[in-house]
Amino acid sequence: MTPQDLGLDRLFHALADTSRRGMIDRLSRGPASASELAQPLTMALPSVVKHLQVLEAGGVVTSLKAGRVRTYNLAPAALAQVEAWVAARKAGYEAQFDRLEAYLVAQGDGA
Repeated sequence: MTPQDLGLDRLFHALADTSRRGMIDRLSRGPASASELAQPLTMALPSVVKHLQVLEAGGVVTSLKAGRVRTYNLAPAALAQVEAWVAARKAGYEAQFDRLEAYLVAQGDGA
Protein backbone atom coordinates (compact mmCIF):
# COMPACT_ATOMS: atom_id res chain seq x y z
CA MET A 1 0.00 0.00 0.00
CA THR A 2 1.41 3.37 -1.01
CA PRO A 3 1.38 6.44 1.25
CA GLN A 4 -1.17 7.95 -1.14
CA ASP A 5 -3.44 4.91 -0.69
CA LEU A 6 -3.12 5.18 3.09
CA GLY A 7 -4.00 8.87 2.93
CA LEU A 8 -7.07 8.17 0.81
CA ASP A 9 -8.14 5.40 3.20
CA ARG A 10 -7.96 7.84 6.13
CA LEU A 11 -9.76 10.48 4.13
CA PHE A 12 -12.62 8.20 3.07
CA HIS A 13 -12.88 6.85 6.63
CA ALA A 14 -13.20 10.42 7.87
CA LEU A 15 -15.95 11.12 5.33
CA ALA A 16 -17.82 7.88 6.07
CA ASP A 17 -19.74 9.18 9.09
CA THR A 18 -22.85 11.39 8.91
CA SER A 19 -21.88 13.43 11.97
CA ARG A 20 -18.42 14.12 10.58
CA ARG A 21 -19.89 15.17 7.22
CA GLY A 22 -22.19 17.55 9.14
CA MET A 23 -19.15 19.05 10.84
CA ILE A 24 -17.52 19.50 7.43
CA ASP A 25 -20.67 21.24 6.17
CA ARG A 26 -20.54 23.60 9.15
CA LEU A 27 -16.82 24.28 8.67
CA SER A 28 -17.42 25.12 5.01
CA ARG A 29 -19.05 28.32 6.34
CA GLY A 30 -15.99 29.20 8.46
CA PRO A 31 -13.92 28.18 11.47
CA ALA A 32 -15.60 26.81 14.59
CA SER A 33 -14.69 25.52 18.02
CA ALA A 34 -15.43 21.98 19.12
CA SER A 35 -18.29 23.20 21.30
CA GLU A 36 -19.81 25.12 18.36
CA LEU A 37 -19.58 22.00 16.22
CA ALA A 38 -21.19 19.95 19.00
CA GLN A 39 -24.27 22.20 19.35
CA PRO A 40 -26.45 20.66 16.61
CA LEU A 41 -25.39 17.09 17.46
CA THR A 42 -26.93 14.74 19.99
CA MET A 43 -23.62 13.58 21.44
CA ALA A 44 -21.34 14.54 24.28
CA LEU A 45 -18.42 16.89 23.68
CA PRO A 46 -15.81 14.10 24.17
CA SER A 47 -17.46 12.15 21.33
CA VAL A 48 -17.39 15.23 19.11
CA VAL A 49 -13.69 15.67 19.89
CA LYS A 50 -13.03 12.06 18.86
CA HIS A 51 -14.82 12.68 15.55
CA LEU A 52 -12.74 15.82 15.04
CA GLN A 53 -9.58 13.81 15.68
CA VAL A 54 -10.63 11.40 12.91
CA LEU A 55 -11.24 14.36 10.58
CA GLU A 56 -7.86 15.82 11.46
CA ALA A 57 -6.08 12.47 10.98
CA GLY A 58 -7.79 12.21 7.58
CA GLY A 59 -6.48 15.64 6.64
CA VAL A 60 -9.97 17.06 6.26
CA VAL A 61 -9.62 19.67 9.02
CA THR A 62 -6.85 21.53 10.76
CA SER A 63 -6.96 22.95 14.26
CA LEU A 64 -5.33 25.74 16.18
CA LYS A 65 -5.35 25.99 19.96
CA ALA A 66 -5.50 29.43 21.56
CA GLY A 67 -5.68 29.18 25.33
CA ARG A 68 -8.32 26.60 26.18
CA VAL A 69 -10.18 26.88 22.86
CA ARG A 70 -9.32 24.75 19.86
CA THR A 71 -10.62 26.18 16.58
CA TYR A 72 -11.13 23.93 13.57
CA ASN A 73 -10.85 24.90 9.90
CA LEU A 74 -11.67 22.99 6.75
CA ALA A 75 -8.65 21.86 4.73
CA PRO A 76 -9.89 22.21 1.13
CA ALA A 77 -6.87 20.39 -0.30
CA ALA A 78 -8.15 17.16 1.27
CA LEU A 79 -11.39 17.36 -0.67
CA ALA A 80 -9.37 18.07 -3.81
CA GLN A 81 -7.77 14.64 -3.29
CA VAL A 82 -11.22 13.03 -3.36
CA GLU A 83 -12.10 15.02 -6.47
CA ALA A 84 -8.91 13.90 -8.22
CA TRP A 85 -9.50 10.25 -7.28
CA VAL A 86 -13.08 10.33 -8.55
CA ALA A 87 -12.08 12.21 -11.72
CA ALA A 88 -9.44 9.57 -12.55
CA ARG A 89 -12.00 6.77 -12.24
CA LYS A 90 -14.56 8.74 -14.24
CA ALA A 91 -12.04 9.35 -17.02
CA GLY A 92 -11.32 5.61 -17.14
CA TYR A 93 -14.91 4.52 -17.58
CA GLU A 94 -15.68 7.37 -19.99
CA ALA A 95 -12.76 6.19 -22.15
CA GLN A 96 -14.27 2.69 -22.17
CA PHE A 97 -17.62 4.09 -23.32
CA ASP A 98 -15.86 6.13 -26.01
CA ARG A 99 -14.16 2.98 -27.31
CA LEU A 100 -17.47 1.10 -27.25
CA GLU A 101 -19.15 3.92 -29.15
CA ALA A 102 -16.37 3.96 -31.76
CA TYR A 103 -16.68 0.18 -32.13
CA LEU A 104 -20.46 0.33 -32.54
CA VAL A 105 -20.19 3.13 -35.09
CA ALA A 106 -17.59 1.12 -37.03
CA GLN A 107 -19.86 -1.94 -36.95
CA GLY A 108 -22.79 0.12 -38.21
CA ASP A 109 -20.77 1.56 -41.09
CA GLY A 110 -19.72 -1.88 -42.26
CA ALA A 111 -23.25 -3.34 -42.41
